[in-house]
Amino acid sequence: MSDLNTYFDVEKIANHWSEGSNDDYNTMLDLYQNKSYTWALFLGHISIEKLLKASFVKKHFKHAPFTHNLYRLAELNEYAINSQIADYLDTITTFNMNARYDDYKKEFSFRCTKEYTNYWINNIKFIRKWIIEIS
Repeated sequence: MSDLNTYFDVEKIANHWSEGSNDDYNTMLDLYQNKSYTWALFLGHISIEKLLKASFVKKHFKHAPFTHNLYRLAELNEYAINSQIADYLDTITTFNMNARYDDYKKEFSFRCTKEYTNYWINNIKFIRKWIIEIS
């Protein structure tokens, strides 16, 4: 078995995650404008996940862990996480499963009103700014 972390280009991998995050963030905004609220929140989660993984790669000089848990990724980045940030990360993490799996998706879609989605998109923007500032 080969060691995946033996050698790789840290900048290239981190840029891959960052660029993907930015693309997903812009798609989230487009989906919100088109009233596809469930998928907008799903991509909001993915954009934060990728940003946290870019930060992990830059900080630890190794591949990001295989997890979708945003709180865990922030913790692995050794960020100081207050209770508000922790709550946001935990809730946004749920958007991954809720939008992806049919048994959760229907219930989640009822929750994803314009107001609910707008509230969480603003929180996603806040979290992205927080990550960028501390990375």
